[in-house]
Amino acid sequence: MTAVLPALPLSPSRDFERYWKPDGSAQDRAPKWAKYRTDMVSEFPSPYRGQRDTLALQIGKFVEKLDGLRSEKGGPAFLGGNGALTYEYPEVKNVAISQEMGDLDQVLNEVVNLFSGAPNWGNPLTMCNVSPQGNTAAIIASMLSQVFAPNLLDGEYSWNVHRAELESAGMLGNLMGWDPLNTGAIYTYGGGGCFTYGVKYGLTRVLPNSRYQGVRTDAKIICSQQAHYAQQNATDWTGLGMDNIIQVRTDVATNQMDLIHLEEILQDLASRNIPVATVICTMGTTDANAFDPIGKVRELLDRFPNPTGFGKAILYADAVVGWSWIYFKDYDFGLNPLGFSKRILPILRKNGQALEELRHADAVGIDFHKVGWAPYVSSCFLYRNAAEFEALHRRGSDSYLQVRTPYNPMYYTLEVSRTASGAMAGWATLKYFGKEGMQAILGGILESKFYLYDLLMDQPDMVCVNPEDSGLVTLFRVYPEGIPAQEQFEKELTQPGHRDDLLKHNRLTEAVGNRLYEWFRQGKLLEGKPTPYLGISTGFRPASYNRDGTDSEAVVFALKSYPMNVAITPEIMQWVLHCVRAACEEVMATGFDAEPRAAASAEIL
Repeated sequence: MTAVLPALPLSPSRDFERYWKPDGSAQDRAPKWAKYRTDMVSEFPSPYRGQRDTLALQIGKFVEKLDGLRSEKGGPAFLGGNGALTYEYPEVKNVAISQEMGDLDQVLNEVVNLFSGAPNWGNPLTMCNVSPQGNTAAIIASMLSQVFAPNLLDGEYSWNVHRAELESAGMLGNLMGWDPLNTGAIYTYGGGGCFTYGVKYGLTRVLPNSRYQGVRTDAKIICSQQAHYAQQNATDWTGLGMDNIIQVRTDVATNQMDLIHLEEILQDLASRNIPVATVICTMGTTDANAFDPIGKVRELLDRFPNPTGFGKAILYADAVVGWSWIYFKDYDFGLNPLGFSKRILPILRKNGQALEELRHADAVGIDFHKVGWAPYVSSCFLYRNAAEFEALHRRGSDSYLQVRTPYNPMYYTLEVSRTASGAMAGWATLKYFGKEGMQAILGGILESKFYLYDLLMDQPDMVCVNPEDSGLVTLFRVYPEGIPAQEQFEKELTQPGHRDDLLKHNRLTEAVGNRLYEWFRQGKLLEGKPTPYLGISTGFRPASYNRDGTDSEAVVFALKSYPMNVAITPEIMQWVLHCVRAACEEVMATGFDAEPRAAASAEIL
C-alpha cells in the first residue's frame, strides 16, 4: 500500500505571487518591504512614455527652487540668502541614517539648502578664479546621462553614447593637427586624472616590465617650477615617488620653462643612464597663462633619448587651462571676422601660435569645466597614438563583460565604471559653440580684462603686476594712499633692498583680499550694492632676485580678477576697483600686522 505523504507547504515563490495586485502595487496583507517597494516605484523616473513621472514633476518644482537660490539682479555673488557656513566641523558628522523612509519633497528641500552660500558662478561679480558657469547645452547633456546612466566602461552599457567620447577624440584631434582616426580620448575625473594618465603613459612606455613587476627604476618626471601640484599627486599614486620629480627653472618674466636648464638636466641624466618617463609642458598656467615652448622641448627630447633598454619618453601637455586658445590658430587676423579690437589681435595670434604647437605632444590634458564653460567634471585626456596607448595598457577580458561593439575602453582605462556626464558635456560644448562661439567668448573676456587694465593705469595707488601676460586674469596690488604703486612695486620686484617692503605689502594685499572675502560672505553692501568675489594669488611669481625660489617669502602676492562671466560689464569692473580701495582703507585703519603665512602657489585649478 502506497503511503500518503503530507501536503507540502506553499512555496516561497507562490507567496511572492500573492503579494501583488494586478496593477503591480502591494496587497494589504503583503509584508512591509513590499509596501515600501510600491512607494519606491513612484520615486524613480518612469521607464515609459506618457506615464506620471516623478522626475519630470520634481524638475518642474525644482526650476522654481533653483530660481529661488539666485539673487535678484544686482544681488550678492552667492546662492541663497545667507553666505555663512551652516555647519561646525567635525560635529557635522555626528549624524545617523533614519529608520524610516524619508519624504522626497523634504529631502529635495534639504538639497537646495545645501547650496545656500555657494558661489554663484553665473553672477558677474564672481571672478575669483578660472571657474565659469556651465553652458546650457553641456548642462542638459550631462543631466541626461544621469537619467539613463550609460556607463562608458564598454559598448554594451553605453551603446551610441560612446559616440560622444569618440567624436570628441576626432574633433579635438583635428584641432590639434593630429590624425583624427588614430586619436584617442578618455574623459576622466579631472585635470589631475589627465596628469596621472600622462605619467602612467610614460612609465608604461619607458619601463616595459613595470605593469607586472612594478616600478623598480627611478625614472624621472620633468616639469617646470610653474607646473601644477598634480605632479605630486600623480607620482605619489603611481608609486614612482615624489622625489623623482625634477623641476626646470622658469624665466622670471615669462614663467616659461628655461630650455638651457632643461638641456643641462637631460645631459646629466643621460650621462648617468637615468631614464625620463614623462616631460610635462604646462600650456597655460592658472595665473600667468605661461606656455612652455613645447616644440623646442620636443627637439631636446629627440636629442637626448633614453638609455638603451628603456622606451621613449612621453611628452605630455598640461593644457587644462590654456587649451582653448588653439581655436585661434586658424583665425583670419587680416579680415578679423569677429571684429576684435586691434589691441588684442596680437595677443590672440600669440596664444593661437603657442597652442598650435600642441601637435608636438604625445598627449594633452583638456578641461572643459575651465576654459570650456561646461559643468564639472569634464576633463579629457587626449592622446595622439590610440593604437599604441591602448595596446600598451590593455588588460585581459572579464567573464561578466561581453564585447558587443568595436569600442571597449574598460581594458585600458584607470577607471572601470565611468559616468558619461563629462563626455556628454564636452561633446555638447564642441558641437554647440563651434569655432566662432568659442573665439567670441575668449576674445570678449580678453577685451574685458584689458578694460580693467586701463582702469588700473589711472589709479595711482594700484598696479597691474602681470601686464605682459596674455591670459584672461588680471593680477594687481593696492598700496596705501600716497605711495606711487607702479614705482614702489618695481623696486620691490627688482631690488633686494626692498624685500621688506615686498613682504609688508604682500601682507597688505592678503589682508585686503581677506577683507573683500569677508564682505562677500556677509553680503555686505557698499553704497547699496554688493561687493565682488575676487581671488588672491599668494606667489604667482618670485621676485627677480629670487629666481631659484630658495626664498619662500620673496614672491609676489596679488589680488585676482578672473572675469570668466560673459555678463560682466564696464560698470562692474569700475565697481571692483572702488570696493578694493574701500577694503584697503578699512584694513589700513584697523591694521594688518599679522605675520605672513607661508607663500603657496595659487596655481591650483
